Amino acid sequence: MLSKCSVPSLQNQPIQFQSLNGLRQLAETHRFKVWLLDQFGVLHDGKQPYPSAISTLESIAKTGAKMVIISNSSRRASVTIEKVKSLGFDASLFLGAITSGELTHQYLLRRDDPWFAALGRSCIHLTWSGRGAISLDGLDLQVVENVEEAEFVLAHGTEALGTRNGNPRSMKLEDLERILELCAAKGIPMVVANPDYVTVEARDLRVMPGTLAAKYEKLGGEVKWMGKPDEIIYKSAMAMAGTDVSDCIAVGDSLHHDIKGANAAGMESVFITGGIHATELGLHGFGEVANSSSVQSLAMKYDAYPSYVLPAFTW
Repeated sequence: MLSKCSVPSLQNQPIQFQSLNGLRQLAETHRFKVWLLDQFGVLHDGKQPYPSAISTLESIAKTGAKMVIISNSSRRASVTIEKVKSLGFDASLFLGAITSGELTHQYLLRRDDPWFAALGRSCIHLTWSGRGAISLDGLDLQVVENVEEAEFVLAHGTEALGTRNGNPRSMKLEDLERILELCAAKGIPMVVANPDYVTVEARDLRVMPGTLAAKYEKLGGEVKWMGKPDEIIYKSAMAMAGTDVSDCIAVGDSLHHDIKGANAAGMESVFITGGIHATELGLHGFGEVANSSSVQSLAMKYDAYPSYVLPAFTW
């Protein structure tokens, strides 16, 4: 079933989204040759697939559409593909994955972008500990713990400080924030390899590097955002698929990242309400339908406007 709902934008122009109870009707129009799919909050919660997610992927594939995972994960694309395989997804259904971590690695490796070429080689590295540290192998970087020695900040995680020997030192969030205050005072730039503010993990919300990056900007620091909502990740996904924006649709659960990014790229989008915004929308169980006026209000709050709204990634 489709129902239209007008949403007033900040420019007072009516923006309509269609409420769906499944993706079948949309997919079977064959309007979209490429589906750009977020993973956390759409396909899985970090621990297990959402009900019907695997079969929904298979159904979309049967329409002949290509699918690309487009994720703000700080990990490499190959790690993302292995992750979804381990959760029971058929990796052959995906054309590939574009992650913030992969883009960051490639830009730091190639150094053909003037901004990255000017970064220097010594960095303060914010990473993960319990979730597994991010490898910097092959990037010719020197990880330092003294801010005075650092030429830039590299933010992959929010749990630990990277060390020279490669073994991360677990730290509380507030301690990492104090280090960032010193970095901002020194005036060094930050590369954030995961622009998400929070992510869904087994229905809990976990603070992500984007939260630290936003605070760094408030401190006056310069930040290079290597993922959604920046166009950079959408362009990379379209290049992988060999297509343009008119053939693509993005599916995600974050208004600020997935939907706002799709808006900026000029791409249609599907907003999954049961992900990170579930609590804001007053939702408690999988597949529960959000109130249209609540979705309207939230879209206006984030200045992010979906084409379609759906409780969960279902057929």
